[in-house]
Amino acid sequence: MVEAHLNGVRNALAAGWRALNRGGSALDAVEEAVVVMENDETFDAGRGSFLNHDGKVQMDALIMDGATLRAGGVGCVERIANPVCAARKILSESPHVYFVAEGAERFAAEHGIPLCRNEDLIIPREVERLREYQSHLEQHRADLFAPTISHDTVGAVALDAGGDIAAATSTGGTLNKAPGRLGDSSLIGCGCYADNKTAAASTTGWGEPIMKLVLAKWASDRVASGNAPEWAAAEAIDYLKIRVNGHGGMILLDARGRLGIAHSTPRMAWAFKTSLQEASGITRND
Repeated sequence: MVEAHLNGVRNALAAGWRALNRGGSALDAVEEAVVVMENDETFDAGRGSFLNHDGKVQMDALIMDGATLRAGGVGCVERIANPVCAARKILSESPHVYFVAEGAERFAAEHGIPLCRNEDLIIPREVERLREYQSHLEQHRADLFAPTISHDTVGAVALDAGGDIAAATSTGGTLNKAPGRLGDSSLIGCGCYADNKTAAASTTGWGEPIMKLVLAKWASDRVASGNAPEWAAAEAIDYLKIRVNGHGGMILLDARGRLGIAHSTPRMAWAFKTSLQEASGITRND
């Protein structure tokens, strides 16, 4: 599905860039970019997410504003097609930061976000993927969080004309996960973080080790210590492996417009655009 991933990140990039071009904020850009990927069945987010042990989609998302440190997150939602939009509503319209499960869905509905059936988010590819996994459970048990399985979380980081940065991350979590399991994606500083004074980060990969290291915040702090995002992202992924034997990927952007992309998974699709440059690709660890 290499071409599908490339098309997906390019479409997300275009949506985020349109938001910035019309004078939108970094928050607008990351939300709109992530919505595109949630709507794309290629990725483990929104429709097409991995299924949990019970055959349901349960999704997590977070969005964070680097200017104010305000954030909004949802966890274990089953009836919201675009969890990042619910997260944005929480950031903008709630004194709280985080809602989960039925409470998150109720908040979303009360703030104009329509609810869907969980069945509407399930696609045949993922039904078959779960069936194959569960039919060979002993064979697969050891590699539940293997680099080839725990992948396809989506995220975006952006810098706007006002000099503010933002980040967003959205996921369906890991294949065959226990119902109610939360990963790193929707937790501040773990799978997502943004602070104008440091950097904006979004991660993908095996959530449990990423949570233990609060990895997005760790990488952002490395930028504050003087490291360029290119090096801080690579250091974070190395630290993840050395400290807790984890694997994953990261995109990292600071308020000067410097960016970093690093991963230890077999592949990672990415795209970026600045006023001077545009690029996209799928990097490989052969």
